[in-house]
Amino acid sequence: MSISDGISAARRNGDLQPLIKAVPYFRWMGLRVDRQGDELITALPFQDMLIGNPLLPALHGGVTGALLESAAMISLIGAMDTPRLPKIVNIAVEYLRPGGAADSFATGIVTKQGRRVASVRAHAWQKDRNKLFAAATTHFLVSP
Repeated sequence: MSISDGISAARRNGDLQPLIKAVPYFRWMGLRVDRQGDELITALPFQDMLIGNPLLPALHGGVTGALLESAAMISLIGAMDTPRLPKIVNIAVEYLRPGGAADSFATGIVTKQGRRVASVRAHAWQKDRNKLFAAATTHFLVSP
């Protein structure tokens, strides 16, 4: 299934799993997407291979950034009407505390969606949604 087919299937059914299956990196990370009302929650199940600092143990910073970027992109796709995959322009990640050896969750809030560029704020947490371990501001190109 192509990415645009995955996005189209997700729009028809309201289920974003076809999109997850269509994007190899999302599949490799083992991402899941759950809808809670109008919000899309991206879940990253814990795997030992995601640890960056085994002494704490803590998630690798790149994994944290990838989770935030993915959640922002998935939330934006959920808000868009086009079957295109948005292209990341930039991301600024704020590492607030170490992410532990536990399942992680993230969501994106579309703060501005223009004709060409969209801005999305993403938040990541583990056991307690009120205790973020990372946040990000992202910008995506949504049309050429």
